[in-house]
Amino acid sequence: MIFTGEMYPLLAVFAADSHTKLLLTLFVMFVTAKLFAEIFERVKQPAVAAEILAGIIIGPSVLGWVQPSELTSTLAEIGVLFLLFRVGLETRPSDIFRVGLRATLVAVLGVIVPFIAGYTLFRLWGRPQIEAIFVGAALVATSVGITARVLGQMNVLGLETSRIILGAAVIDDVLGLLILAVVSSMAKGGVDYAEIGTTAALAIGFTLLVALVGARTVNKIRHRVEKLRVGQAYLVFGLAVCLGLGLVASYIGVAAIVGAFLAGMALSESTEGTDMPMQAEAVTEFLLPFFLVNIGMQLRLDAFLTREGIVLALLVTFLAAITKVIGCGLAAAPLGFKRAMQVGVGMIPRGEVGIVVAQLGLGMHTISDLAYGVVLFMAVMSTLIAPPFLVPLFKGEQQTEDDMLPISSLS
Repeated sequence: MIFTGEMYPLLAVFAADSHTKLLLTLFVMFVTAKLFAEIFERVKQPAVAAEILAGIIIGPSVLGWVQPSELTSTLAEIGVLFLLFRVGLETRPSDIFRVGLRATLVAVLGVIVPFIAGYTLFRLWGRPQIEAIFVGAALVATSVGITARVLGQMNVLGLETSRIILGAAVIDDVLGLLILAVVSSMAKGGVDYAEIGTTAALAIGFTLLVALVGARTVNKIRHRVEKLRVGQAYLVFGLAVCLGLGLVASYIGVAAIVGAFLAGMALSESTEGTDMPMQAEAVTEFLLPFFLVNIGMQLRLDAFLTREGIVLALLVTFLAAITKVIGCGLAAAPLGFKRAMQVGVGMIPRGEVGIVVAQLGLGMHTISDLAYGVVLFMAVMSTLIAPPFLVPLFKGEQQTEDDMLPISSLS
């Protein structure tokens, strides 16, 4: 059931059939998210945090109006897919390559430090080794969708630090994929090096191919696409590329959002004079709240409501934040303290990535309900606490230098 009839009989009666339940679910999620966002915007706080908080309030932990389901998860996936496509449209491949070495270093240290910290904490706590490894893996990858949303709202996606964060998050995802493949193999009793090597080659090859060749290919066929008779031909083409590369990325084993980001990046140099960025933003504004609310709804307080669980959850959340700040910030230290902090805090959110790792571990019976609840708490709270720190860190930033102009202005 989606609604708890005991506490909310009118809602249960109103949602008498499945179609009404579907519409009511969408209505409650969307409207609550936007109401919370409006309140937060008025007090100069990030709307992203508001929409995640809305999910916690209407989800099973508090009011229980809406439960996480296949429907909400699907909408969430589509929402973040379009968000990353929209961000990609504002990111030229040349901009990412300019910060490629720095972004790679940020990603590597942002993987190593959190993994070691999470693994060490759980081993010192007396938890099994495989569970400690899964928790370490859950602390590795960054949910770039949250940070991208905040940076986009502040109109600072063109800053050097923003490009480092985006580039590092893509590399982070590939590294996280490889770690997860190793951990999954260990849980099954051994490590399949051939499979891991193949996955790594496909992931890296796919990313480089699209980044290097994609933009040039799209530029060559743009005029042919625009001559198509279907309505909004270039937008339709862009959405097809987004979904297609998302599908390929998912098939390879990389997150579909990486494919969507690369699709937007491939189209970024050919959108001048078109309405695609504005149209993509309109679609994103509708779909993204479902992604953010769904993250909040994943939090189940009853999964770790013991003294041990609460202490462990707070410790893991603290480690999730501080290790990204230290690891990623150290890699960005040559840029200065403020920009190093921007990068470090920008890489904190775990979002759906941490949740997926926790669900995988629970499904393979390698982590306990306690560890599952702790990781879920960490994933939601790390996503919730980062945006309020990002706003003051980027406040007053000016995109006036050549390497810090808005992406659309770069030649």
